[in-house]
Order: sequence, then structure tokens, then C-alpha cells
Amino acid sequence: MNLPLKAYWDLLSRHIRPQRGRFALLTLLLFGSIGLRILNPQIMRGFIDSALAGDALAKLTAAGLTFLGIALLQQGVSVAVTYLGENVAWTATNALRAELAWHALNLDMGFHNDHTPGELIERIDGDMTEMATFFSQFIITLLGNALLLVGILAALFLEDWRAGVAFTVFIAVAMLILYRVKDLALPHQKARREAESQLFGFIEEQLSGTEDLRASGAVDFSVRELFRHQAEILRHNRRAHFKNWLIENIMGLAMTGGTILAVASGYWLFTAGAITIGTVYLFVHYINLLDEPIWMMTREIESFQTIGACVERLTELRAIQPDVRDGPVSMEMEPRPLALSFDGVTFAYNGSDAVLDNLTFTLAPGRVLGLLGRTGSGKTTLARLIFRLYDPRSGQISLNDADLRRLKLDALRQRVAIVTQDVQLFRASVRDNLTFFDRAIPDERILAALDELGLRGWLESLPNGLDTELETGGKGLSAGEGQLLAFTRVFLRDPGLVILDEASSRLDPATEQLLERAVDKLLQDRTAIIIAHRLGTVHRADEILILDGGSMLEYGERHSLAADPDSRFHHLLQTGLEEVLA
Repeated sequence: MNLPLKAYWDLLSRHIRPQRGRFALLTLLLFGSIGLRILNPQIMRGFIDSALAGDALAKLTAAGLTFLGIALLQQGVSVAVTYLGENVAWTATNALRAELAWHALNLDMGFHNDHTPGELIERIDGDMTEMATFFSQFIITLLGNALLLVGILAALFLEDWRAGVAFTVFIAVAMLILYRVKDLALPHQKARREAESQLFGFIEEQLSGTEDLRASGAVDFSVRELFRHQAEILRHNRRAHFKNWLIENIMGLAMTGGTILAVASGYWLFTAGAITIGTVYLFVHYINLLDEPIWMMTREIESFQTIGACVERLTELRAIQPDVRDGPVSMEMEPRPLALSFDGVTFAYNGSDAVLDNLTFTLAPGRVLGLLGRTGSGKTTLARLIFRLYDPRSGQISLNDADLRRLKLDALRQRVAIVTQDVQLFRASVRDNLTFFDRAIPDERILAALDELGLRGWLESLPNGLDTELETGGKGLSAGEGQLLAFTRVFLRDPGLVILDEASSRLDPATEQLLERAVDKLLQDRTAIIIAHRLGTVHRADEILILDGGSMLEYGERHSLAADPDSRFHHLLQTGLEEVLA
């Protein structure tokens, strides 16, 4: 596998182009630095020859001061090159990091089910850090040293064509050897990066389940698995380092041959009267300069292998396209209420049987649907399809007679809201948690929504009001407070369709009463689906839909079904067997 410069450029070019000015200055400084490194030995050659010829002290002093001045200037230019290289690299890779994070967040839920957050963090952050380091090292070390090689060979040809030919052959042989051995460690480097991703995913998973692990006595298992993941990384690391050790030793032998060549050719040309002692010094100095870039390239082989794996993994990530695509129609739908219809909808997760099978029903604007069914019957999947987290395999879902596939995702999700049992709260202010970081929502609207839900007293008890920072996962809040904050989010969005996924099942009676009043207000002039595990939570429903194995077991008006002794719903009400829906 060759160094993936084209793939690397394809990833970063869009974010480097806006920095054309800095990139041009970086190139100019790079050429200046190389020119100064080639020029300074010429001055030292003149100093040596002048000293041997017995020239005046003033001339030697001027040559020495010139040498020192150019050396200091070259160091300053090198610092500027390093600064600009790092600046351009991190600016471009940070922009790419943001692009990939946005891309990952917009991929299908199926993708996120197959990839842990820790794995994605390692890809988007870990691999991008490797790319940023490689960019700056490539500009300074690789590209700069390649140009230095060309400059040194040109200077040698100007001194003596025979020396130029000899050193050109030497460099060609050395680079051929480097090319032949550079991919030795690539498979192990790629495997190491993959193993590191698996480790990060494992750590994220174990930290999330700390409470369950301790309660179940599975801490020893977690530690053992941690050692196993680390052992896997160590195994690939050892193999990669061994291959790199071989590369370094092979290149060491080649560079020893170069030193012998410099001494022998200098001695032969000097004894033949073709060059001076100063020129012999020039040859030795230039071979040392050649030694540096070739060694640097050799040492960067490990980076080559690592960056090859990183570029391949990031390219694969960016190439993944979601099955759920943004629709072409920016249809303006009235905020409320919305009409919903399922027409022959069938859906199955990857490799599984159908979760929903030929489901058809219509929910008129302003109506409330009570959705019942056993665990695994497809209730939550139905909600996910409405949000287009997935698309059905067949059939059509419509809002206001518009096929969901035709609608813009932002417009759809702005007009549909869901409240679940588990409320996700972020490490951010109360304001940002309620508005999902939408600063366009004024505080007046937030306070009005909190007043409606009876949360104004809770807000005033906080030290900084809306600016109070909440902890990740809502630590420090009761389940009821978290649930009410979720309801506040819905009030602020003012959707036309609301889905309540057993939102009150974990609340204490007092908070549940408060939430009941909020639900009454929320459902006014809105279409709603209440996903229930308990029969008592669907008393607001106008219609009842019972799912069983993804198929419609029963559907109709709640009052009619309740009065029909042959209906499944009537049977459940009479027997009170609510546990069969759990």
C-alpha cells in the first residue's frame, strides 16, 4: 500500500483552501529555510580555503560573522515554519473533525447501534490528532527534507559532476530501499488503531454501567476484559515496533555506505587536484545533511503506517451514507394539529424478522391514539419511524398527506416531539438544556413554560436561575424534575404531533398529578400518540391500537372497544391483566 497522499489530500483539501495565504507564506519560508541550509556550508568552505591560503583576518572575521548570522536567521525561519505548519494543520484538521462529527450525528441509528460512542470518539478525535501531527511533520520533515535533497544534489553537481552523479545514485538506492521496506508495519499499525478503538468503546460501555457492574459483582470481569483489550494492543504494538526496528537497521546500513562514499570521493578528488580541502568539507557536510532527511524519513515510517490506517478509517467513515436522506420538499405545515397515516408499513432491523408488518391506520388532526402492546411488539419502533430515525422497508408514512420521505428532516422534527421515560440532560445551563442550545428562544418563553408546569418555584431555588449548570445525565435532579424539564422542551417547540412513551411511569404520585395537568395542556389542539404499558395511562385516548408481533391486533374508538365484550381492549379492562402488556 502506498502512502495515501491523495486520500489524505481529499480529506483535508476543502479545509486547507481557505488558508491559501498562510499556506503560501509557509511554502515561501520553507524554501527560504532550505536555501539557507544549503548556503551556509558554502560560506564555511570559503572560510576554510581562505584560512589555509593565509588571507587577511578581516576577511575571515567577515566570513565567520556571515556564517553565524545565516545560522541564526535559518533557526528563526525554522521556528516560523514550525509555527505556521502547526497552525495550518490544526485549523484544517479541527474543521474536518467538526465535519466528521456532524456526519456521524446524521448517520442512521443502525450505524450507531453497531458503533459505540467510544469507538467514534477514537476515530473522530484520535485519528484526527494523528492526521494533524502528520500534516505538520509532513510539511516540515518530509516535504522540506525532500526539497533539501534536491537542493543538495544541485549544489554537488555545481561543484563537480562526478560527485553529483555518485550521490544521486546513492540517494536513489537509499530511497528504493526505503520504498521497499516502508509498508512492513502497516497491517499491525492498522490493527493497533482498530484495537484502540475497541478499547475506548469498551471503557465507555463499562463506565456507563458502573452501578450495574458493582451490584452484579461483575467488576472482576470488566478488569479482565480491560487487560484483554490492552494485551491485544500490546501484541500489535510489539509486531509493529519489531518491523520498524528492521527498517531502521536496514537504513542504518545504507547511510553508513553514504558516509564511506563521501569520505572516499572527497579523498580521491582532492588527491587528484580537482577540489580543495574546503570542498572536501563541503562534501562531508552535505552527506551529513543528506543523512538527516533520509533518517528523518525513516523515523517517520511509523507515522506513515499509522496515518495510512487513520486515513483509511476516516475515509471509510466519511464514505458511509445514511439510508435516511433529507427530503427535497421544504413543506410548510401548520404547527398544530397534524394528521398522521400509516399505509401498509413494514419494517425490520438489519438481520431480524419484521418488527412492523403491513401496518395501516389513520390518525385525524387533534385526535389522541393510545398505543398498547407487549414489550417488543413494535411500539417504540413506530415512534422512531415517525421521526425518520429509520425508513420503512415498504409502505408509506404521511403527515398532512405528505410522504415523510419528501420532507426536510429539520422541518419534520421541528413539528414532532417525543417524551420518554429516560430524559437526556446535558452538562450545560438550565436554559441550554431546555432549548437544546437554541439561543433564539427568549427567556420570557422559557419562564412562561416553566410557570405552566409549576416549575417556577424549583427554578427560583437554583443558585443562578436559568444560568445554573446541570450535571451530565441530570444528576442532582429527581426523576420527576427531569421529566418535567422534558415537557418544558416540548412546550417551547410547540409541535403539531406529540408522542408520549409512558412518560409518567417512573414518577411519584404527587409529581404525576402535576404532570397530568401538564399533559392536559400539552394535548390541547395537538395530535398525540400515547405509548402505554399500563391501561390507566390511556384514559385520554380517542382511539386504541393494540400491536402484537408487529401486526395490528385491534384498532378502533376507545369507547366502542371498551363497550364491546368481544374486544381485546374490553377484556383487558375487565380482567385488569395489565402485566400482559409489559
